[in-house]
Amino acid sequence: MILSIDPGNIESAYCVIDDSTYKPIEFAKINNDDLIVKMITIIKKYDIYTLVIEMVASYGMAVGKTVFDTCVWIGRFYEQAIKYMGSIEFIYRKDEKINLCNSMKAKDSNIRQALIDRFGEVGTKNNQGWFYGFKADIWASYAVGVTYLDKIKSGSDKNVVYK
Repeated sequence: MILSIDPGNIESAYCVIDDSTYKPIEFAKINNDDLIVKMITIIKKYDIYTLVIEMVASYGMAVGKTVFDTCVWIGRFYEQAIKYMGSIEFIYRKDEKINLCNSMKAKDSNIRQALIDRFGEVGTKNNQGWFYGFKADIWASYAVGVTYLDKIKSGSDKNVVYK
């Protein structure tokens, strides 16, 4: 099992993913302070062997306080996880776009649709699909984990940044 995180400056989305089936096991978007505490429980409960975090990258544009705050949270998640596991990986958004959509121009909606095309529908309350309960940034956290697993399983993990 892996734990993937789409970090934010106040809240972050996480997803526990079965590394053999890619099935999302547990997911949510919660306050960062709560996620720091919950990470320990998740790591122990699911015997997580790798934490995968979407990493911020510079594309030459000016950024503001929220991006720098997100960077701080990435460091805090890293620091918390390193106490309990040895493998923490970073995936860049560009790698997700290329892996899932074969295009750097892909938007969030394209990534969401690529995941639905690959794994199945969201479903309804009475007929729950693969992604039932997903919303907003949870899609991004799942995309982080899927991209990491795809790169590792294909042996093309050259673009995966290791700690």
